[in-house]
Amino acid sequence: MTAKLIPPNARTAIAFMVIATAFIAATTLLAKALGTEALGPALHPLQVSFGRFLFAWLTIVAIVAALCPRLTRPHIGLHVGRTLCGFTGVTLMFAAAAAIPLADATAISFLNPVFGMILAIPLLGERVGKWRWLATAIAFAGALILIRPGAGAAQVGALLALGAALALGLELTFIKRLSGRERPIQILLVNNSLGLVIASVAVIAVWQAPTQAQWMGLIALGVTMAAAQGCFVNAMARADASFVTPFSYLTLVFAAGFDFAVFGVTPTGLSLLGAAIIIAGAALLAWREARARGPLT
Repeated sequence: MTAKLIPPNARTAIAFMVIATAFIAATTLLAKALGTEALGPALHPLQVSFGRFLFAWLTIVAIVAALCPRLTRPHIGLHVGRTLCGFTGVTLMFAAAAAIPLADATAISFLNPVFGMILAIPLLGERVGKWRWLATAIAFAGALILIRPGAGAAQVGALLALGAALALGLELTFIKRLSGRERPIQILLVNNSLGLVIASVAVIAVWQAPTQAQWMGLIALGVTMAAAQGCFVNAMARADASFVTPFSYLTLVFAAGFDFAVFGVTPTGLSLLGAAIIIAGAALLAWREARARGPLT
């Protein structure tokens, strides 16, 4: 019985997801370096997002040119909605990464499936049972610990991360509608193409000439983000989401490790407690998603 629950290519799926989490954590580390004064005068989050989309787009276009996959007519409306939400979420996340420890920003971002569940009620007409609401309550309790009401600058950074989670949660509703309609490589190409257009317009008002080190950081950010997306898509293609999702929580471990190694930031006991509670809520939600294919309870 147990063997049937484990996909035959489980190890490959896990490997792709673990690599994706390392890349995702690396993108927040690069965003923090670019948004602070580590590589020169701090860049605006909109300019960091522009670099992310520009160089991710160039990477994906190169892959498409090499593979020549068959492309179909995209559902532009869904892609525009998804990209607007993704661009907003990524930009807010980059701003949060520059303001608070990466572990805190990453932990709060794990609320995005919770927001996705809540938003699916009015937008997708989904029903939610008591176990899912319990998972939501647990996750938000952890978020309150990390937001630290009244904690000044730390609170602002945490609220930025919370806004990022909300935008990325809304993006999930568009991803659900796109799922199965188009090939993953096409979804990545269209998403990053639209994102580049949005980012190019948004960056005009805040543009400043990056230093050579910042250009290198922006290139690394875009390539790393493209690699993260590619690994994530490959992981999801090889196993059910309910099987590989728990491994995505390793992002928090990588983020904390990178933050400590590069910036010397050590998570506090309160940060670890809040992160643990959020992960517990998100894990419970993932477990219920796996079982929710039957009757809701």
